[in-house]
Amino acid sequence: MAYARSADERYDFVAATPKPNDERGIFRRLFAAMVEARQRAVEREVVAYLQGCGHFLTDDAEREIERILSSSARL
Repeated sequence: MAYARSADERYDFVAATPKPNDERGIFRRLFAAMVEARQRAVEREVVAYLQGCGHFLTDDAEREIERILSSSARL
């Protein structure tokens, strides 16, 4: 006698999606941390400039921010 599963029977396993392989190497994690730190520093610098010049991002303010960030030795 043969046995065939019917559609209404429960299965014995749980289908799970595989975990994404997010194990990055030490250098890649270090580089990502450095990029994030630089981005936060730039954002702080832009906010500080906008607070000092009137809180509006005008064309002149944008050009001045670009000049400051491109010539800054700190960033």
